[in-house]
Amino acid sequence: MTKPVSIHAVTKIYGEGATAFRALDAVNLEVERGEVMLLMGPSGSGKTTLISILGCILRPTSGSVKILGEEVTGLSEKQLPRVRLDNIGFIFQGFNLFPTLTAGENVELALDLKGQRGAAAKRRAKVALEQVGLGAKCHSFPADLSGGEKQRVAIARALATEPQVILADEPTAALDSHSGRTVMEMLRDLAHRNGRAVVVVTHDNRVLEYGDRVVRIEDGHILSDTSEQSSVVSSQASVLYPQSSESAFTDHGQLTTDY
Repeated sequence: MTKPVSIHAVTKIYGEGATAFRALDAVNLEVERGEVMLLMGPSGSGKTTLISILGCILRPTSGSVKILGEEVTGLSEKQLPRVRLDNIGFIFQGFNLFPTLTAGENVELALDLKGQRGAAAKRRAKVALEQVGLGAKCHSFPADLSGGEKQRVAIARALATEPQVILADEPTAALDSHSGRTVMEMLRDLAHRNGRAVVVVTHDNRVLEYGDRVVRIEDGHILSDTSEQSSVVSSQASVLYPQSSESAFTDHGQLTTDY
């Protein structure tokens, strides 16, 4: 089966000559359907460069990048937006919501970029917000939402276009523990229930229990890639982010808890 994301021998060099900096060095990585992959490492390790390349925002200096089997390194700048719009949903640490647009309108904006407008787009945006438990907040502006609610709007926006790959950059960094737990439960359910490939860039050890796989990167190299958490790590994570006994989504796509 085609991997949602596959990169081989990816290298990224910034600058030239004596000032050249190798941010990534011959990195190989695949992301599977139905898994939450946590990408962890210190500042300057290459995490941001790597997720930018996975999201077709940044081109590698060399190597292969395939999204759902399509080689994208040779595509033009005019062709890359199609790959992003069709296949990839982005969730950012700072939410990136337009303050003058309602929650519903922020979600509709993603649909508009894909050519979906009018009544159909409004219905799809409402469904996406209902999936994250914010159907009643459709007409609320970002200033009237909590941090956790803003991040859930951002998730709804990423969901609206039904991408196969979700890339989340520090999604819990600006949230309290309850909101962070809710967001991670939602991302885990997107992977496990809906078969999405979810990549989460994080410094937050509290999210470890939500990852099926942890990839650690440092100085542009993959140091480790493991799918098994130690009992010590799982115990610590359970204390910091107590796991709900219920899924973040019900069988009808509704959030089971509200924070």
